[in-house]
Amino acid sequence: MPWYDDGLQFECTVCGRCCGGGSGYVWVTQDDIGAMAKHLGLVPLVFEQAFVWTVRGHKRSLKEYPNGDCVMLSEKSRGCKVYEQRPVQCRTWPFWEQNTDIPASWKITAKFCPGCNRGRLYSAAEIEERRQQF
Repeated sequence: MPWYDDGLQFECTVCGRCCGGGSGYVWVTQDDIGAMAKHLGLVPLVFEQAFVWTVRGHKRSLKEYPNGDCVMLSEKSRGCKVYEQRPVQCRTWPFWEQNTDIPASWKITAKFCPGCNRGRLYSAAEIEERRQQF
């Protein structure tokens, strides 16, 4: 039984903290690219040329601004420009393995993310499903 057997609460506050402020990767698949492109009214090739870069020869990630913000993060609203079609990595936040492996990891994540420990209660099964997706 995982330590979060009773579930964990999370509700996105659209603060943008998980989307910027530090360098990192937002891994994307061709399906992600197609969905985001359609959401923005672009063809996938144009979206990919403008917003995606190839890492280590084959993996693809959304580009970021020099300050570490994701290119899909609105500078004004701090919301995601493609929230409804965001990549799997973003949809599974904060239920990543490194954030939920032990209670101390969740506590650190909750200090960073104001959506943790509030809102909807996710069951252990839902959390496990998200952990497996990313």
